[in-house]
Amino acid sequence: MPWDDKPGKKPKNPWGQGGDDNNRGPWGGGPSGGGNSGGGGEPPDIDAMLRKAQENFRTIFPSQMKGGFIAALALGAIAVLWLSSGLYVVNPAENAVIQRFGKWSSTQTQPGLGYHLPAPIETATLVNVQEIRKMSIGFIDSYSRSGASGQTDLPEESLMLTADRNIVDLDLVIQWNIKSAENFLFSIKDQEYMIKKVSESAIREVIGQTNMFTIITSGRDTVADRAKQIIQQSLDQYNSGINITQVLIERAEVHPQVQAAFQDVQSAKQDAEDVQNRAKAYREDIIPKARGQAIQMIQQAEAYQKSTVAKADGDAERFNAIYEAYLTGQDVTKERLFIETMEEVLQNSSKIILDSKAGAGAVPYLPLNELKKRSAPAAEPKSDTPDLLQ
Repeated sequence: MPWDDKPGKKPKNPWGQGGDDNNRGPWGGGPSGGGNSGGGGEPPDIDAMLRKAQENFRTIFPSQMKGGFIAALALGAIAVLWLSSGLYVVNPAENAVIQRFGKWSSTQTQPGLGYHLPAPIETATLVNVQEIRKMSIGFIDSYSRSGASGQTDLPEESLMLTADRNIVDLDLVIQWNIKSAENFLFSIKDQEYMIKKVSESAIREVIGQTNMFTIITSGRDTVADRAKQIIQQSLDQYNSGINITQVLIERAEVHPQVQAAFQDVQSAKQDAEDVQNRAKAYREDIIPKARGQAIQMIQQAEAYQKSTVAKADGDAERFNAIYEAYLTGQDVTKERLFIETMEEVLQNSSKIILDSKAGAGAVPYLPLNELKKRSAPAAEPKSDTPDLLQ
């Protein structure tokens, strides 16, 4: 654009200086220098220079172009500011959820500088997905004016019914973070309220299937792990975008109002276990003895059976032998059988011998038993086959 539209004149710069007017600068001095550069002249009048520059600008731009140019310049500045509003920065622990006209468009998970179309076309919501958030059930943290912290019990949340129909006072802490920023923002409305209600339902379900003694002693970790699984399954069904990192049972106690009754029940159970243990010990002691006695009786019966059978076989063989001898000599066999029978009958009886040939008068008495005892200091063993010649 020419600085001056008059023909035949050299163009002037905006400060009113011609191209050959001693090659002075805008402040009226020498070339590209101040007004006192090398000439030692007086300093320029600033107000006069500004007025002169304003007049020159008015001569450069026609009046009909002034309003349009200023409006275009303003619109350009506004457009630049509007376009630059789409810049955003994602920190390492954050995700940026981009919405286009309110609908989810994309999610930036990598940290760094990002850009979206300026509002109202697109908007960006930064969500911290790595922060571990906590939620308490059964109590709330309270702080006094002095700054001391404490806990306020919430019986409507902490009192739960167990499988054996006891009441347990339970306090637990739920730790969670975000695994899907878009689901966390759009799938559920009140995220913390939903987590609290789902957690209460899950922990009551697990407590209702577990006995009191297990909960307050060694079963806390098992109860917490089971509750965590149920909570995570329920949240996943809702597409909540929430990840349960840990469930901690901080306190599990019997309710104070039933503490005495619970102690009595536990004492009774302990006594019952002691009686059962003693009964088991007695059983372990008596059963092996009974089994040993049974084995001994069986062995004795088998031995008696074998001896009786052997004796019966021997008697049968002896009878057969006697019968064969009887057939060969019946008179001798009869006499021998008579003598053996009488010997067996009379061997333990007192014997008196009467002699009918002695005549009347005094009865002759022969004490055979006494004579036998005197003559035989020790009794000789009896033979199975008595000597018939004695």
